[in-house]
Amino acid sequence: MSFNTISVIGLGYIGLPTAAMFASRRKKVIGVDVNQHAVDIINQGQIHIVEPDLDMIVHAAVTEGYLRATLEAEPADAFLIAVPTPFKNSESEIPEPDLTYIKKASESIAPVIKKGDLVILESTSPVGATEKMSEWLAELRTDLTFPQNSGEDSDINIAHCPERVLPGHVVRELVENDRVIGGMTAKCSARAVELYRTFVQGECVITNARTAEMAKLTENSCRDVQIAFANELSIICDKLDIDVWELISLANRHPRINILQPGPGVGGHCIAVDPWFIVSNTPEEAQIIHTARKVNDAKPQWVINKVKLAIVDFLQSNPSKTAKDVVVACYGLAFKPDIDDLRESPALNISLSIADFHAGKVIAVEPNIDALPNNIDNLQLKSFDVASHEADVHLLLVDHKIFKESKIDSPYLIDTKGIWK
Repeated sequence: MSFNTISVIGLGYIGLPTAAMFASRRKKVIGVDVNQHAVDIINQGQIHIVEPDLDMIVHAAVTEGYLRATLEAEPADAFLIAVPTPFKNSESEIPEPDLTYIKKASESIAPVIKKGDLVILESTSPVGATEKMSEWLAELRTDLTFPQNSGEDSDINIAHCPERVLPGHVVRELVENDRVIGGMTAKCSARAVELYRTFVQGECVITNARTAEMAKLTENSCRDVQIAFANELSIICDKLDIDVWELISLANRHPRINILQPGPGVGGHCIAVDPWFIVSNTPEEAQIIHTARKVNDAKPQWVINKVKLAIVDFLQSNPSKTAKDVVVACYGLAFKPDIDDLRESPALNISLSIADFHAGKVIAVEPNIDALPNNIDNLQLKSFDVASHEADVHLLLVDHKIFKESKIDSPYLIDTKGIWK
């Protein structure tokens, strides 16, 4: 069966680019989102996120009638679910994944699915989530059969295909990257491959749903462990009065060593989140993964303590001033360079923490956004030029290109990325 109409549930940083890529291949695409603003913006041929080249693709797709956004699910031949998977208890020692959004997405498409449809879970998920989604659909549609009960003969095909793209390069990587296809049956996998071949030029590698889920978690947990090593090394070097960036550069001259760069922590919707899905499922076994998470989660507080020391040093050198007179500038709020994505951003959380404890003004410099989120009122968004002249204490958090092209030279500088040292 061919896929004439494709529905993408969730039009965020992954869902919208995926919908646009299908539409660019002249497939009819129905995008579904609970955010009225996002739906309206997309239907105007514009985008509500920052991603290079995506605006042109969406504009063309909407103008030519291949892409339309709506608040309610409609009948289609394939459904791709790309919704968030947050935590139930983010403050606990081991957060548990919250599948509420996946369940709600399942409930939204259940009334409109029909025999022969394909449902793919793209959301990064704990192992077993795809099977759980299939169970939810089966409970809601007892008139249809599903892989967990009917195997290859099921009316509905179910698969997991995790996104594996880098923000800022999503459009290119959606096309060029290999895709891991994990169907609940061989037929489910084959149909998912057929669907993705609409635009994917990379290899579609077939496995089962559980292995596909674990593959994405493994990739990001590996990165988290590597970053934790670099972050821990940076703390050790600071104590021993060693330049960590010089040290890493020297160590990386060894042909079999490739140490990553340290930073203020780990952010984003993947590396800072996915390892917990493994730890929550297997807490006794995931010792290294758990330790890496704790190291990376502790790094922001270490940075905050460095800022407190810099403020004290400034006041000692300027006895006529009080803490209220000290201006702190935080350079970068996004979770990685040259994007607008603030999700799980250590830079944002560090800046907010500084604003909470510091009696003086705190300036945020984030060149990729026009305004701070509505719930933030204790930071002032300013340009680089303003911050560099007004601030007494400078904290570099994100190595945006614009920051690499500039430089702050101050005795009260904390450079967590090593670009101004």
